[in-house]
Order: sequence, then C-alpha cells, then structure tokens
Amino acid sequence: MALTESTMLPLGTTAPGFSLPDTEGTTVSLADLTGSEALVVIFLCNHCPYVIHVQTELAAVAREYEARGIRFVGINSNDTEAYPDDSPEKMREAKERIGYSFPYLFDESQEVAKAYRAACTPDIYLFDRDQKLVYRGQFDATRPNSGTPTGENLIAAMDALLAGEPVPEEQVPGIGCNIKWKQDNAPDYFGI
Repeated sequence: MALTESTMLPLGTTAPGFSLPDTEGTTVSLADLTGSEALVVIFLCNHCPYVIHVQTELAAVAREYEARGIRFVGINSNDTEAYPDDSPEKMREAKERIGYSFPYLFDESQEVAKAYRAACTPDIYLFDRDQKLVYRGQFDATRPNSGTPTGENLIAAMDALLAGEPVPEEQVPGIGCNIKWKQDNAPDYFGI
C-alpha cells in the first residue's frame, strides 16, 4: 500500500464533467447532479484500509446531508485487473453492504480521476451550488487503528456552505492509498 496525500486541487476550480456507469449499469453524469445546494465528489475503492476505516460514517454523513440538499457521488478509478476487489461487481456488493445512498461510479479509463487530480482514496471534493470547489481535504483526522471516524472536517465545510458562510481556506489534505493506476497510465502529478 503506497500512502499518498491529496493534490489539493485549487479552490474555485469548476467541477470537471463526467459520465460514468454506476453499480447498476446506469450512466450518471455531472449534469445529473446539478441543482442542489452542493455536491461532494469522493474517489473511493473497496479494498483501501483508509476507505474501510471511514466508510460506515461516510455513508451516515451522506444520508444526513443529502436530506439537507447536498448531493454525493463516489467514483472508483482503480485498475481492476490488478485489484479485482475493486471491480464493478464488488462495488455493487460494497454499496449494498455499507449502505451508500449515493451513486458509486466506475471510472475505467481513469480520465475522471486525472481531471480532478485525484491521488488517493478517499479523496474528497466539495463544490458549491455553482460547482466551484470550496473544500478538498480529509474526511477527519482519524486514521485506521487511530480514532473513531466523525467526518468533522467535511461536516464543518458543508455546514459553513449551508449557512452561507465562507468555507475556511486552510484545509488539511486527505491521505490514503494511492489510486491504482493502470500500467503506463499514471498522471504527471503521481509521485510528486
């Protein structure tokens, strides 16, 4: 497991578009997720200990904030030939087992991960109503075998946004397993 930090995409960046299949084979695009108070895009996978550590709390936070008008979407960009536990079939099983209420999409080409400069799992991005990036960083300060996940960093950002207040610009990078790039497909920012 190679430990990697988020690249911290510049605040104010417009959400890159995507059109990807979900766990049921339905195509979901960024346009399908507009019209909400905000959008949380999370790069996930099934096997990473950092995702496994937060997945139950992430599912609970998503349900709570979806009820408050924030949309969520999970995207798995891992190489499934090298990591079969992240295959679309296993994604479907994980979504059901964990209770994700949001679409869980498969980025087979890995181009969406590159567009977001996603580096690790989980890698979290919060976009405002105009799809401008206002938060990118950690779910919370806990790590596997170190603390109980609360989602406090993401929650603080969402609460500020919903209250019409600015999201603090001082943000802590997310940390987790690196995205498992296909051979000869790693982006220029990988390993920086």
